[in-house]
Amino acid sequence: MTFQEQPGSSPASGPGSPGKTGENGSAPSGAGYAVVVGGVNIDIGGTPFSPLKMEDSNPGKVTTSLGGVGRNIAHNLSLMGAPVTFLTAFGDDIYAQNIIHSCTELNIDISRALMIKGGATPVYLFINDSDHDMAAAVSDMAICDEISAEYLGFRSGILNGAQIVASDTNIPANSLAWLAEHCTAPLFVDPVSTKKAVKLKPILGKLHTLKPNRIEAELLSGVRIHDEESLKKAAGVLLDTGLKRVFISLGSDGVLAADHSSMLLIPCFPASLKSTTGAGDAFMAGLAWAHMHGLDLGNAGLFASAAAAIAVESTETINPGMSVEAVGQKIAGTPAQIRKIV
Repeated sequence: MTFQEQPGSSPASGPGSPGKTGENGSAPSGAGYAVVVGGVNIDIGGTPFSPLKMEDSNPGKVTTSLGGVGRNIAHNLSLMGAPVTFLTAFGDDIYAQNIIHSCTELNIDISRALMIKGGATPVYLFINDSDHDMAAAVSDMAICDEISAEYLGFRSGILNGAQIVASDTNIPANSLAWLAEHCTAPLFVDPVSTKKAVKLKPILGKLHTLKPNRIEAELLSGVRIHDEESLKKAAGVLLDTGLKRVFISLGSDGVLAADHSSMLLIPCFPASLKSTTGAGDAFMAGLAWAHMHGLDLGNAGLFASAAAAIAVESTETINPGMSVEAVGQKIAGTPAQIRKIV
């Protein structure tokens, strides 16, 4: 795989192949694995054949697939070859059985997940426009409240033994606070939405990496992003909290990757767009993989951006063709020009 040198540094080499997690929340010596904390759900989506008409029935195609930000990150990481333990809450229904079967096939460790008797597995219902961009969605994630601070404390061994812990914000605010206070592994968080992003305000400085989109970055920084200068200011405000890295998604304008020494603009990789659903989850999985393999800021952004480009090339939430090799081919096939702005 070919990466780029960012100005003033060189790509770091990664560790060897990670191993599998051990019993009772511990890991064998030398093992490397990721822990993902977050939600599972069933994705039900519709895409009209012609431009979407609101308040009307639109002929189109309806699909059902497995989803949830946490599950999607774990799924992508597994396809990238990373050993993954997934801490989540399952309902007591056929949807949960489908997700459990999938996780088992993918070798995602769910042995420490919760099964809530009588609980309902969450459902994410979305409508795309005819260009395959999401127009609206409704998410029922109530069962994620069961992923409590007490539950995470009981799983502290597996959390603290990980190379990285990635969480979504579908879990309660006090659970995120527990992770920020007690998890010794680097903590990566996806804000998910503006409504859920507010949970992160008190703990931003204790996170390793944050992956907001433009609107979420505005909310968390208090800076309206309207040009490059305001983008730099927003990133600076977030980093000033103590946050180590931030990757601000700018849609078709690419990504701003920033740490305490550099700010880099990374353009999007060309892709044959089928659906944008799941692109952000693939990006976060790419960041996690990059951290596990010691990549620097610029190359982490390149890897994650290429993973997101692969994600949008499938009508499924997770592109079954996702792999480290596919990401490498995407990077090699269209070298992205990283621009340093600070």
